[in-house]
Amino acid sequence: MDAPELDLGIDPELLAQAERLGVRTSGMSESQLRLHLQKVDPAGAEERARRWAEENAEALKAYRERIERRGAFGDDLRTW
Repeated sequence: MDAPELDLGIDPELLAQAERLGVRTSGMSESQLRLHLQKVDPAGAEERARRWAEENAEALKAYRERIERRGAFGDDLRTW
């Protein structure tokens, strides 16, 4: 029997999805795992993205409003 793997800093939802799909995660960073799961389970990745956008809709709206009022960070430094 394999020893349990310790995955620090990886979204638990991604780890659960990988486990359901039988994907070995050892040696993978969160971004590598995310990309791999998008390939093997695009519907799951799409659902996660939809939920994330829904959960963060208020913050995204506030950010867009702030950019409209103040501009983006570094706009005053641009020479083009």
